Amino acid sequence: MKSHSLLEGSIVKGLLWFAIPLFFSNLFQTLYNTVDTILVGHFLGDASLAAMGATTAIFELIVGFATGAGAGFGIVAGHYFGAKDEAGLKKSIASSLVLSALISVVLTITAYALMPALLHVLNTPADIFAQSLTYIRIIVLFMTITVFYNLSAGMLRAVGDSLAPLAFLFLSCLINIGLDILFITRFHMGVAGAAWATIIAQFLSTLVSLGYIGLKKRILIPARHSFVYDKALVQDLGGQGLSMGFMMSIVSMGTVILQAAINNLGTTLIAAHTAARKCGSIVMMPIASVSAASSTFVAQNKGAVQYERIVEGVRISNRLGIGIALACALFVMPLNQPIIHWISGSTDPVVLQNGGTYLLVNTPFCTVLAVLLNMRNALQGLGKKIVPLVSSVIELVGKFLFSFLLIPVFGYMAVIWSEPLIWVAMTIQLLWAYSRVPEIQALKKENRTDFVYDE
Repeated sequence: MKSHSLLEGSIVKGLLWFAIPLFFSNLFQTLYNTVDTILVGHFLGDASLAAMGATTAIFELIVGFATGAGAGFGIVAGHYFGAKDEAGLKKSIASSLVLSALISVVLTITAYALMPALLHVLNTPADIFAQSLTYIRIIVLFMTITVFYNLSAGMLRAVGDSLAPLAFLFLSCLINIGLDILFITRFHMGVAGAAWATIIAQFLSTLVSLGYIGLKKRILIPARHSFVYDKALVQDLGGQGLSMGFMMSIVSMGTVILQAAINNLGTTLIAAHTAARKCGSIVMMPIASVSAASSTFVAQNKGAVQYERIVEGVRISNRLGIGIALACALFVMPLNQPIIHWISGSTDPVVLQNGGTYLLVNTPFCTVLAVLLNMRNALQGLGKKIVPLVSSVIELVGKFLFSFLLIPVFGYMAVIWSEPLIWVAMTIQLLWAYSRVPEIQALKKENRTDFVYDE
């Protein structure tokens, strides 16, 4: 197997080598929607920006499931790669393709049919309802593209290649920006133009990714005999992929509930929250990239039965994540309102003040989020399926309580404080769960948790 491995050598260098391309991949992925937000806000106004923002939670719910499932399938593939089992790797990919096709069909039909009712449940304001429905229905109609892109990217990363998906996304991001400008400013297609630009760019990214696998990563192409029903493998893939998909969906369901409460606060606050969330998602990207690298690192080393290396890798990932979070907070906090203006194009003081306050409160708590994401990804890499789901349920319950008990009383300030406080509770649960992993406990009992791999 010629792909890059995280099984030996410097842990810091290995994690950074893997995380930096992941960061830029996430950056370009986020730019799809951020560029949409900037152009819609500047050229179409606050109402159209709010129309997109009102669907953000639904978009994250659907895409989150696809992303989680692809990452889960990739973790199983990473176990086989770490164990140097090429036949098992190809079988896992074959089964992943079949499961991804089924997921695509179910997601597309269900989401498209239920979308009008869901927007009503979310209390989408009447003056932006039509625009919101148009935008999100175009997105969900082509969910197959999103599912298979995430699957191909997940498999490449499972064998240590995080650079190729970066190159594909960079090209597609440029295309997306060009199409955004063309569809919104020249063809005057409104929010539908932003949706079509995103879909076309993702489609091209998927084609290039699959072509690269066919030419350069043939280890990821299953043979005909790999398409056999293996009950244990399907259960492993289903358990890991669906658990991560549902975990991401549960997280997004909490965001959907929160979005419904925000939608009751009016169009202006929806616009403020949309702009603040876009900035927040960019801040989270380098943190999430380190944690995603940690997931692949742990998965490969679990396959190779190198638990001492896993412990040290998790420790280093936490330190890297916290350091990055502090640096981001120091940059964002002094520029909170200018950032909101740059993203939204709005000069409304209500938009600027509320969006700026969101950034002032949330960005310092990204240090907690860094540990949360690292621990959750490490547990997933270890093959733990239930613990991350419990973490997501904590988030869902927390957002439910904020939405129905606190936001009606305290307004947008309760929205601002909801996620930081929930992150603290989730992090405590995940740290406890990690400390209870039998292999980790055994190492601690033997006093074998102080390792240095970076000489």
